[in-house]
Amino acid sequence: MSLGLSYLTLTRLRERAGSDAVRLPIPGFYAIGGPDAAEVFYNAARFDRQGVLPGPVKKTLFGENGIHGLDGRPHQARKGLFLAVNTPESVARLLELTGAAWHAALRHRRQLVLFDEAARVLTAAACGWAGAPIPAAGVDELARNLVAMVDGFATLGPRHVLARLARRRTELWAGHVIDDVRRGNLRPPSGSATAIIAADPTLDRATAAVELLNVVRPTVAVSWMIAYAAHALHTMPQWRRRLADGDPGDAGDFADEVRRMYPFTPFLAARVRTGFRWHDLDFPADATVLLDVYGIDHDPRVFPNPDVFDPDRYRQRPPGLFDLIPQGAGDRETGHRCPGEPVTRAIIEQTSTILARSTYQMPPQDLTINLRRIPARPASGVRITPVRPWPTSAPADRPAPSPSPPTSAHPAR
Repeated sequence: MSLGLSYLTLTRLRERAGSDAVRLPIPGFYAIGGPDAAEVFYNAARFDRQGVLPGPVKKTLFGENGIHGLDGRPHQARKGLFLAVNTPESVARLLELTGAAWHAALRHRRQLVLFDEAARVLTAAACGWAGAPIPAAGVDELARNLVAMVDGFATLGPRHVLARLARRRTELWAGHVIDDVRRGNLRPPSGSATAIIAADPTLDRATAAVELLNVVRPTVAVSWMIAYAAHALHTMPQWRRRLADGDPGDAGDFADEVRRMYPFTPFLAARVRTGFRWHDLDFPADATVLLDVYGIDHDPRVFPNPDVFDPDRYRQRPPGLFDLIPQGAGDRETGHRCPGEPVTRAIIEQTSTILARSTYQMPPQDLTINLRRIPARPASGVRITPVRPWPTSAPADRPAPSPSPPTSAHPAR
């Protein structure tokens, strides 16, 4: 059972009102969108994040007392931990691990569901990168729990119950990892997330466990983007050829267009600190405002022809800090933009290139993307059958496009 929302809910409400700022049917709630909305929303003088996240989201996706609910100096101090984890050198190390994990996982596989395989690969790589030992239950069990935490945060019923149980299990594991480091029983690599977080004296055990998961969990959540990237390569086979040629600019633009085009975060929330007026609407102090993330990433005023998958749009006009916002907006180092955005982008680039340089088939399957399911994903998870062993470097020949007929590149509405 969903909460009655879709990725298009806020956009449609704004369209009906004829304004980029609307009062929602829930008392004290507002929504904003359009070309200037993200810059307004990320103005720290106007908005707070503390106390905004609802309990069900903290009990599943983010955890209690994590960075997502902090403001001001506490937020900057905590942000420093995540920036220290996401250095260029650290991201390069993660890519080494993900590349090796893909090669090991797919070397002898004849058929797989790409979403599920990505979750296992990224779980193994993320734990190695973070310096957090895999629990005794194994990679598959940990991957299922990390996926469940993301998959059930925005719904009621079985998926949400599974997400809460998964949160408890993974926090228990992460807490044991923190204990082992602080007792001297585990020595994670210097500069790893486990080492940095466990060494912070301001974090109690529970909060340290939450923040360790806030490194590992989002890395595994890139599985959604990998399934979307495969969907895009299937529907736009010319991009398989371009990525196979190895132009780094093409790979980066492709990753950005996957993050823009396909649904993941429908909106973000913040609380008004100081009342203000915008687009002829008064926003009182303590009101909750939802930023229409999906709507902005599909706004024709920001991205012309937004329903067309076109990575070349970024060659024509690189996005500004408040334009392309699938993981937040503004300055990554000082604001509330996701500090792990470079990780997401890099993994999409790497995996998309591996797929483009591989020869595989996609059997008939349901590739529809239901925008009423949050988070959405291709219904089949993207089933593929490799025809040749997966390469570790670019093959001499270009891969043939998938033999199954293309479907619409735009998610089902």
